[in-house]
Order: sequence, then structure tokens, then C-alpha cells
Amino acid sequence: MPQQAKAPPTQPFRADAFAPSDDTTLRWLGMAGFLINSRGTTMMIDPLLHGFDMPIMIEMPLVTADVPHLDAVLVTHSDNDHYSVPTCRDLAEVTGAYHSTRYVAALMTDHGLPAHGHDIGDHFTVGAVLVEVTPADHAWQNESPGAATRVFQPEDACGFWISTPDGTIWAPGDSRLIPEHHLRMPAPDALLFDFSDSEWHFGLAGAARMANAYPDTPLLLHHWGSVDAPDFPPFNGNPQTLYDLVQNPERIHVLAPGQRYRLPRSTATA
Repeated sequence: MPQQAKAPPTQPFRADAFAPSDDTTLRWLGMAGFLINSRGTTMMIDPLLHGFDMPIMIEMPLVTADVPHLDAVLVTHSDNDHYSVPTCRDLAEVTGAYHSTRYVAALMTDHGLPAHGHDIGDHFTVGAVLVEVTPADHAWQNESPGAATRVFQPEDACGFWISTPDGTIWAPGDSRLIPEHHLRMPAPDALLFDFSDSEWHFGLAGAARMANAYPDTPLLLHHWGSVDAPDFPPFNGNPQTLYDLVQNPERIHVLAPGQRYRLPRSTATA
């Protein structure tokens, strides 16, 4: 059986991570999830804190009962490692709004969540944070007989370009590489970086192309080291494979689940 890379030991956190601040911080939640606190505006991207249907190798950095308040939850697509129905339901009492594509928002509404559906290219605000919905190519169900009872559309999955008072964060979501989009954005101040070598993700070579299109952008690794699935490429990336592929490899951040990362304030916002 192939050896699988595992995330560093979890650094638990609680309510103080959601408090007002004078900066923008990110914490990897494990899996594909992040908590962003931008000067007291709080949001989670693709949170999965419990209830997954595959074995997990990590301790989650917090439980849903310890979340005091979220201004928003952002979900990139309907796969259950990104749209965790148990997690989102548990967070509903403390969450202001849920944002995703129109398809996923319809699922959320059916689950009783206060959801807002968006088209690719739409913008919305969360407090002082501006979010743009960006394209993704992740309709894997259409090539997997029996995976779904509907035909998935390109606009059913997305990414998020997040403009905070301290700089920009790009969460591109699960996607195959779209060169005309993924290689031609302005350089973000942080890239939530999926490097799993899967045909329905960027793939290792595609991830390297994307990283090197923005050679000074910090890379915050995710979608690795969390699920016990050594034979399933979407979950078993190894950070060591990146160092010979990525320009300026010192910008690779192998965060532990729960570890705090402070967004470097960009010259445009400083």
C-alpha cells in the first residue's frame, strides 16, 4: 500500500479566533476548509468538522459547538467533503448566510439553510469583505456512471476571490486547470492551494503551473493529509513533491489544522 503524507499535529482553537482584530488571519480546518477572520468579519470556506463518510487521519481543530458566530459560510461545490450537510446544519444557528452556486444554494435551501445562490462572475459582500465567484471545472459526475441522476453544469462548481482590507485570498475550489482563467488572474496575496494529482483537480503538473504563474504568492496547502485514502489521488497529495516544482518554494506553507496564518498586508491596501 502506498505511504500517505499526514498533516502536522492539530493546533486546536476556540472562540478567541473569531474575535475582532486589526488584521486578516486564516486557519486551515483540515480537509478543504478554512476559517477567515478579517478584522472581525468571520467566514468559513468548505467547512467539514464532522460527519464525513471516509476515515479521517486528523483531529479536527474545533467542534461546531465552539463556533460563536460566523458572518458567512462559502461552499464551492456539492461534494460532501466541501458541502458537509451535518457541519452546515450545526452551524446554522450562528451563521448569517450561506453562499454558493445556484445549484448548491438550492440544496442548502432544501436543508433549511439561509442560502444565496450566485452565477459565475457575481460579487457579494460579507461585512467589509468583497467576494467574487470564479469559474471551476469539476463536473466529474458526468463521466462517472451512476454518480448522479442529473447532468452537472460548469456553473455548478466555483471558486471565490476574496478581497479583504488587508489583501486578497483566492480559494479556487476543486477544478481541472482552466488556463485562460487560473493562469491569468492578478497575483493574490494568498492562494488556498490544492495540489492533489487527480484528473478532476488541477493535477500536480497543473498545480505547479498555477503556482508559478504567481511566483511570489504564498501557497497555503489544503486538500491533503486528512483522509485515510492512500489509493485515492484527490486526498493523498504529498507536500514534498512540490519543492522541486514550485518557484520560490519558501512560500509553501504546510499548515497544521488550526494553525494561524496572518495575511501579509499587500502594498495596495497597506
